[in-house]
Amino acid sequence: MTTALLRTAGELHARARGGRRTVVMTMGALHEGHATLVRTARDLAGPDGEVVVTVFVNPLQFGQGEDLDRYPRTLDADLKVAELAGADVVFAPSADEVYPGGEPQVRITAGPMGERLEGRSRPGHFDGMLTVVAKLLHLTRPDTALFGQKDAQQLALIRRMVRDLDFGVEIVAVPTVREEDGLALSSRNRYLSAGERRTALALSQALFAGRDRHAAQEALRARAREVPASHARAEALSALGESRAAADAHAVAKAAPGDAAGVRAAARTVLDEAARLVPRLELDYLALVDPSDFTEIEDGFTGEAVLAVAARVGATRLIDNLTLTFGAAS
Repeated sequence: MTTALLRTAGELHARARGGRRTVVMTMGALHEGHATLVRTARDLAGPDGEVVVTVFVNPLQFGQGEDLDRYPRTLDADLKVAELAGADVVFAPSADEVYPGGEPQVRITAGPMGERLEGRSRPGHFDGMLTVVAKLLHLTRPDTALFGQKDAQQLALIRRMVRDLDFGVEIVAVPTVREEDGLALSSRNRYLSAGERRTALALSQALFAGRDRHAAQEALRARAREVPASHARAEALSALGESRAAADAHAVAKAAPGDAAGVRAAARTVLDEAARLVPRLELDYLALVDPSDFTEIEDGFTGEAVLAVAARVGATRLIDNLTLTFGAAS
């Protein structure tokens, strides 16, 4: 199969459509994470459907001093990655095609949810992101659009926009793809020197530490519910190696389903250590939030939460996250 390179919406609209059209939106510099999105899109589209990969570096979502000019542009290589992953079309429009007449006067606003975390660190970023996603949804007219979970706040905002504004397209999330050492795949990883990359591993290591603390807490709580109160419960907890919890078994048994503070503390310990490395990690934020609005959760929260981190290593800013479920057992 040869992947077609199209530059205008007119060319895309002129293609005959049979089954479902699935779209993967990218800014290019495609890597295995993008390829996973495309392969998932191919599976969803089926043999009679169509997979469209958009490649467009959107100027609206880059703030002052960010890396718009140095953002990698590798269209020839992107075509090969998309083709091998099963794309039918790479849609690579010019800025004039997406924004005829210059920057749009009317834009999508992300609202309060877009002002938190990434939005606080990058003012206006999510307004620009939602505006181009809305534009590309209209230009490509898909049945389904796929986005990676690595950009968790972006994904949440796109879902909210599609629901609130009745776009009539299905949004599918695809899990984060990681390298063998745990680093989340990103087009910006190529900017890292060998030393910076070693430091950057602290992002995923911090998330894994938070996840492990959460798993231990949930296991401890589940074990506490299985045995009678008082002495027997203390012995059961002690058998798990949790001497501190065993000292107050009754408090553990009565504890709320989630210890958010403990998860944050475990993750922050790793990040604090990375801040002393050379080159060092400069933390932007560590947050444990409700994915419905990206506000911080408190102890006692039940349901899914996102443990998110953003940091700068050298001149490169990286983000990562994991989803944790609190209070799954009752």
